[in-house]
Amino acid sequence: MGPSLLSMEWRDLLFAHYPVAPERLRARLPERVSVDTYEGQAWLGVVALTMGDVRPRFAPFGRTFPQVNLRTYVTIDGDPGVYFLSMDADDRLAVTAGRRALGVPYFVADTSLSRRGAEVRFESERTHAGAADATFRATYGPDGTPDPVRSGTLEEFAIDRYRFYLPGRDAIYTGVLDHDPWTLRTASVTVDENTLFAASDIGRPAAEPRCHVAPAKAVTLGDIGRRAEAEPRQEPVRI
Repeated sequence: MGPSLLSMEWRDLLFAHYPVAPERLRARLPERVSVDTYEGQAWLGVVALTMGDVRPRFAPFGRTFPQVNLRTYVTIDGDPGVYFLSMDADDRLAVTAGRRALGVPYFVADTSLSRRGAEVRFESERTHAGAADATFRATYGPDGTPDPVRSGTLEEFAIDRYRFYLPGRDAIYTGVLDHDPWTLRTASVTVDENTLFAASDIGRPAAEPRCHVAPAKAVTLGDIGRRAEAEPRQEPVRI
């Protein structure tokens, strides 16, 4: 991996993974993108977190804000990675930069996060002009012991991925994340409201999610590039 372009710290991490039939995602992805499966299912991941001290290389200070992502797992040109369907953040500057520069599915949201001991309360409501309504409200905390990611598990399939893909205005953009190995705990989660699936034109999965939390992790991002897209996304709604 080349020099990092962006550094940050991920905190208050929740991973909630829902199994779905692969064909339900096929229409939402460009033709050249292959849906990855585990146990015969595709998986949708809702990831809530605090993006801490996000800063470009050599920047003297960064920005911190809550964010919730909806993602799935794919392979493009032989490279497996995380494919983002939407990202909602309480930071207009970050959203504006991502949408104007690349046209990625990044949305302004009114988001809050509070802690009570090991328990986290996360609330996000999309406020982006012209975008579909999207709300995620949940309370979560650990209910298991810390464990490294084991080979052959859902955690390895869905969480232990270091390449990401972002659909943009005229291409799929890609990059590589670098951080220490994951240590995860199973989580107790109460989801009060989740309309992220509907906002991305995906019906809500019928099965309950498999949930994990993780401790804070320092992350760098680099190797930014682009993969040509057969069917470009529509121009994003103007901010």
